[in-house]
Amino acid sequence: MITRIVKMYFSEETAPLFLEIFEKHKVAIRNFPGCSHLQLVKEMDVPNCYCTVSRWDRQQSLENYRDSELFITVWRQVKPLFIRKTDAFSLEDFITVA
Repeated sequence: MITRIVKMYFSEETAPLFLEIFEKHKVAIRNFPGCSHLQLVKEMDVPNCYCTVSRWDRQQSLENYRDSELFITVWRQVKPLFIRKTDAFSLEDFITVA
């Protein structure tokens, strides 16, 4: 499993626009083949900083999403709203304790 985290920074004016875009596309993103989890979290100490956390069955599924028309459409809308560079990284499962 792959966990993808993307940390995004918005202004007070652009954050509501981002939230509208996320709301509109969240189900399609979550239902993209290979995605088993999608979550939006908000940083507690940094205003208007949000992170998407998604889980993918394998790296290729994540790459397929990143090459998809869905991603391209969403990214074109969201990218101009950023006030600074995003932080994005992928993690692979290593040790799980149930």
